[in-house]
Amino acid sequence: MAKAKTAFVCNECGSDYAKWQGQCQACGAWNSLSEIRLTSSKTSARVAANQDPRYQGYAGAVTGIQDLSDVDLGDVPRFSSGANEFDRVLGGGLVPGGVVLIGGHPGAGKSTLLLQTMCWLAQQQDALYVTGEESLQQVAMRAQRLGLPTKNLKMLSETNVESILTIAQQIKPKVMVIDSIQVMHLDGIESAPGSVSQVRESAAVLTRFAKQTQTAVLLVGHVTKDGSLAGPKVLEHMVDCSVLLEGSEDSRFRTLRGMKNRFGAINELGVFAMLENGLKEVKNPSSIFLNRSNHPAAGSLVMVVWEGTRPLLVELQALVDESALGNPRRVTVGFDHNRLAMLLAVLHKHGGLLTSDQDVYLNVVGGVKVLETSADLAAIAAVVSSFRDQVLPHNLVVLGEVGLSGEIRPVPSGQERISEAAKHGFIKAVVPKANCPKKPIPGMEVIGVDRLSEALDAIFDR
Repeated sequence: MAKAKTAFVCNECGSDYAKWQGQCQACGAWNSLSEIRLTSSKTSARVAANQDPRYQGYAGAVTGIQDLSDVDLGDVPRFSSGANEFDRVLGGGLVPGGVVLIGGHPGAGKSTLLLQTMCWLAQQQDALYVTGEESLQQVAMRAQRLGLPTKNLKMLSETNVESILTIAQQIKPKVMVIDSIQVMHLDGIESAPGSVSQVRESAAVLTRFAKQTQTAVLLVGHVTKDGSLAGPKVLEHMVDCSVLLEGSEDSRFRTLRGMKNRFGAINELGVFAMLENGLKEVKNPSSIFLNRSNHPAAGSLVMVVWEGTRPLLVELQALVDESALGNPRRVTVGFDHNRLAMLLAVLHKHGGLLTSDQDVYLNVVGGVKVLETSADLAAIAAVVSSFRDQVLPHNLVVLGEVGLSGEIRPVPSGQERISEAAKHGFIKAVVPKANCPKKPIPGMEVIGVDRLSEALDAIFDR
């Protein structure tokens, strides 16, 4: 019996090596190499035999050399998923032949969201839902509990990829769900389902099938403890779109964020509410994140962040308290810890406020994660407000990036952010001078600043 061929693949970047080593030379990660068994030639031949010979390429049809100007630019016919928030994250809807990877913690609502989507799509076109983790009875019970139309949705309980593709070629669905990719397996690979080799090869075969038949495929992926998608990093490179469904256990709201999208913008955010009858989209996300207390408190401030293609108003809270430790604490939720440390140093150098003997806590209300620098000025203002125990007006909004020399830098789409704040009733805004609107906004006072000291004077009316 011939010895099975093996290789060692990095879980972080997907690079492969002939033998094991402690560090990946491509990405520098330590202890990230896992042994995989390579697919046998018999398996490759069997999978290839089921495919149209015109579509043996990984990205679709194999064609000869063409000039870029001769490539057909026909419109890609998107179709809606039934939820505007889901379509927003996908870049406008599902694309035929596109592969979407949906990740999230257990209980976040991945299967619920996809079941709602598939039941809606099944009323317009052929749809196939493949479940490998739950029985058909469990899925049917969930659909009945959510009150979903179940008449035309085709269900399959199977974990063998080759069997799934054989059935899919017979019924020819326009959209197919694989729940989940971690339990799928190929016969020619001897490792267990969920291993690096099984996940990578199964995803490759399913992606090739999607390109061959122009079927929209949605893959469910597990996540690790830190919230990143489990399995080899090459899995995210294979798919066209990667989204992450997030939400804390104590909150009924879920956020769907686009991490990668070949057909639209990344970092797009969709907001859903988990109700008894399933996930319902939130039309105006700013309204749920601005559910502030009726009793004003120091350290609370509203900022405007840009999520994908729209502005979002969220509340930022800071708490500054005298530290009893030699090394004061710096705790952040939804905000970069290292950036807070930098902003506190800038505040001391250019604002004259020393916090080296104070514990500083910073929280973005609603579970939103701020990934941009437009919240710098708001974070400093909230810290100063809490330190001085001075309440800021409820109708004040602050935005701007703070540089190391104390300058206030402009932020992208500044005028759109200010207009969004005006729509929600805010009457005063402190923004970078470069972001001041050319025409006055009715009912709103916009103050442009270019230095940190000037900004603090405007915020605290000094």
